[in-house]
Amino acid sequence: MHTAARIAGVLTGLTLALGGAAFAAPAAHADIPACTNMVRQTGVEVSDAVRSACTQGVHGDLRGCVGALTQVGTPGGAATGACRMAANPP
Repeated sequence: MHTAARIAGVLTGLTLALGGAAFAAPAAHADIPACTNMVRQTGVEVSDAVRSACTQGVHGDLRGCVGALTQVGTPGGAATGACRMAANPP
């Protein structure tokens, strides 16, 4: 009986640990520097507004990210690419 309870406990702990890692994984892959670098390459100064927009991209708000980047002067195609880099780095 004790062995079965230990195995069940270990499996439960393992499941919780792996489940927590799965939730943390998307944030670990976010790439704000790639987003800001792409914006910088277009000649737009990286400001708090640019970093904030890239953060929106990290959180999956691509529309908001693109809108904010175009407002500060980033060309549309570059803004879209930068926001995609924030959400899904290569």
